[in-house]
Amino acid sequence: MQPSRAGHLAMLLFSLLVAGSFALGALAANDISPLALNAIRFWIAVIVIGVAALATTGLPRSAAAAPWRYVVLAGFFTTYFVLMFEGLKTAAPVSAAAVFTLTPILTAGFGWLLLGQVLTRRMALALGIGAMGALWVIFQADIEAILRFQVGPGEAIYFWGCVSHAVYTPLVRKLNRGEPAVVFTFGTLLAGAFMLTAWGWGDIRATNWGDLPWVVWVTIGYTALFASATTFVLLQFATLRLPSSKVMAYTYLTPSWVIVWAIALGAGLPPAFLLFGVGLTIAALWLLLKDEGAITG
Repeated sequence: MQPSRAGHLAMLLFSLLVAGSFALGALAANDISPLALNAIRFWIAVIVIGVAALATTGLPRSAAAAPWRYVVLAGFFTTYFVLMFEGLKTAAPVSAAAVFTLTPILTAGFGWLLLGQVLTRRMALALGIGAMGALWVIFQADIEAILRFQVGPGEAIYFWGCVSHAVYTPLVRKLNRGEPAVVFTFGTLLAGAFMLTAWGWGDIRATNWGDLPWVVWVTIGYTALFASATTFVLLQFATLRLPSSKVMAYTYLTPSWVIVWAIALGAGLPPAFLLFGVGLTIAALWLLLKDEGAITG
């Protein structure tokens, strides 16, 4: 299989798994501190990815060179996850997923700054269409709210998390020194787990772990195994094979996947007027993927 095609398949699965964290995260966000939840999920993911690395590529000493790289990457990605769950306390899953679709246009900017990746006109058009679709959903199709830029507090908090995510994506490519994706992921997760434990120690001690609702444990398990460990590997795998903005183009599928998840969890369809915005994000994805080979760097 061609490296670019493998990268596309990785990101398709990535978008599906990420969408599940929105649907489940919204159900659990108000029952546990975001710091406590993310600390335990990162440690679970460290164990899973560590075992996977030992069973496949191993953990060579060379991967420990310049450990500051993992600290920098973990700083951005842990910030993303903490702000995501903080935002989901008040933001609806589909609305939060729409905020997430702003990351491609942010990533394109950071990809240019860090890697010199240049956008074509078609890709700029696609990113603009995707942003319009995202704003349509975020503002609940309320034109007056869009003109006033009246955004909910949860969406505003999560937006800054998405900025961190957008920086993280090109940084993976810039800081990787040839380490396999699973090894590089392990280093990032380990640094992130220590960060979250230190940052959230007070919340971890204050959490009554024995009385948590079952949905919290399901969310912890899902986000640790799929939305952390698996998506870390998929994202780093794809980032080493595709331009940064094309990697993040798959975030445009997230609102659609969230709707599928919501139906599966019994939440039903969102209001029909929001589907127009979701349709715009899908159109943006099509334009971005059609523009193969358009980015340099």
